[in-house]
Amino acid sequence: MADRVTVIGWDGSPLTAAARAALGAATLVAGAAHHLELPEVPAGAERVRLGSAALAARRVAGHRGTAVVLADGDPGFFGVVRTLRAPEFGLEVEVVPAVSSVAAAFARAGMPWDDAHVVVAHPRTLRRAVNVCRAHTKVAVLTSPGAGPAELGLLLEGVHRTFVICEELGTTREQVSVVTSDKAADHTWRDPNVVIVIGGQTATASGGWIAGRDPAAGPRGWTLPADAYGGGLGEGEQEPLRASQLARLGPRLGDLVWDIGCGSGAFAVEAARAGAAVIAVDSDPRACAHTDSTARRHGVQLQIVHGTAPQVLEDLPEPDVVRVGGGGAAVVLAVADRRPQRIVTHAATRDAAERIGRELTEHGYLVECALLQSVGLDTKAWTETERSVAFLLSGVLPTRTA
Repeated sequence: MADRVTVIGWDGSPLTAAARAALGAATLVAGAAHHLELPEVPAGAERVRLGSAALAARRVAGHRGTAVVLADGDPGFFGVVRTLRAPEFGLEVEVVPAVSSVAAAFARAGMPWDDAHVVVAHPRTLRRAVNVCRAHTKVAVLTSPGAGPAELGLLLEGVHRTFVICEELGTTREQVSVVTSDKAADHTWRDPNVVIVIGGQTATASGGWIAGRDPAAGPRGWTLPADAYGGGLGEGEQEPLRASQLARLGPRLGDLVWDIGCGSGAFAVEAARAGAAVIAVDSDPRACAHTDSTARRHGVQLQIVHGTAPQVLEDLPEPDVVRVGGGGAAVVLAVADRRPQRIVTHAATRDAAERIGRELTEHGYLVECALLQSVGLDTKAWTETERSVAFLLSGVLPTRTA
């Protein structure tokens, strides 16, 4: 095992005295190509090209001597420190940090970033990173080959965003470009790069006490009463049913939710309040307009699609969870063919509920059904004000875990 391991962050600035001293004593130096070309790297030190962090960590762990690992920005922020400290390598490290690439990117853009979400985009996480960009107004994306600005732009089709693309930060080839998301695929971008994705309506300003979106910016409650949506909610949008649907779907940051038959937009808005990206679909242009107005009033981002399901669903990006608020069994089956992890819907009769349940079971879903009855009471006279009855169906695909 290495006698000493120092991780040095590099942001293009001159190295600190501590960093120079550690490099001068190194017998092994690991880093990217531009790190290994630094004049401070000892001529006699073994050099390890930092491609796979795990392979480099294994080389460092097997080295007898003093090792230095060079990494861009702050190596403790989505960086190599996590890999080096993993139990399988048993390495204790000293860290000399630098300005993170995210902080540098926002500095180049002249923007604050305490209200931004930060995500990492690899080919395996690209879709979830895009969903965060759909749902939020300011996101920094740490990209990777195959999951860069072009791929982000292509997957954001239908959602307008502005990209601030910072290439090769800290090097002599550094360049900052501003393009719209639909133009990002027209260029070839140099790695490494950071993409700041901004756009959409801005919700209530952060109170300045927590990074990212302020969870206290909106009203309390998983669901809101009908008057929060202007009243006139449809049968499938009443608060008890809506709360049960949300509880079974569990929309979260990084998810894409389809709300088919969005009506007033009550469910779509509440899924978006949970941090998820939402596509709200309805065949009625008045419902689409109402949903758009509701989203603006509550300061959340929705993509609204006017069209008739199931045909309109064919060109939509892959969902994680889906609420079917209208369209019946035919729409539920079309959704099941897309294999979301969870589906919820409701039926007015037991026969309709049984049919949907059988079809979902044949598609490999584990199905639950509950008869929900709710009665609203006027607490002054304790008299009934309204009654709602619905069969709530939920399906979970056990072969899909995320």
